[in-house]
Amino acid sequence: MAVDDEHFREFVDTRYMDLLRVAYHLTGSAQDAEDLVQAALVKVMRRWRRIDDPMPYLRRVMINQHINSWRRHRVHEVVTAILPDRSTRDMTDVVAERHTLHEAMRALTPRTRAVIVLRYVVDLPEAEVAAALGCSVGSVKSRASRGLARLRLALAPDPPTSTSAAADPAPPGTTTMTGVPR
Repeated sequence: MAVDDEHFREFVDTRYMDLLRVAYHLTGSAQDAEDLVQAALVKVMRRWRRIDDPMPYLRRVMINQHINSWRRHRVHEVVTAILPDRSTRDMTDVVAERHTLHEAMRALTPRTRAVIVLRYVVDLPEAEVAAALGCSVGSVKSRASRGLARLRLALAPDPPTSTSAAADPAPPGTTTMTGVPR
């Protein structure tokens, strides 16, 4: 048992920051990330001798733990503040952009967020992400595509307008193909 404890401690010492980074991207909060890593490590510690490759196993445990906590504590947040454009860039813009990114990530479903984090933050290939999440490669591709599209939309500097007239290049006074005058 002492040998397993030593291997576990060594693993935690070397990979804790990697686990914390993944957890931070899943939760969007440093405190929640630390709690998530600690809870995952406690669960994994009991099974440590039976785990062949601990890093993917721990990532999966953290994702499951995060999804379960999300199910228990569903809170719908609405971001209402739009930051004004500035001609010069300072650190407040960087912090605001990071905050906007984290809010956009929180708006994603936990599974989609897990795909984005594993695929683009951890930089795993699609097949490994699929294996980690227990789904098909096609599902990973579609979740990544949809998740990235939602992130692009949320992070766009000028959100698209809901009126189709703004996107229509036809000048006023002309008729459309349906014969309706403009």
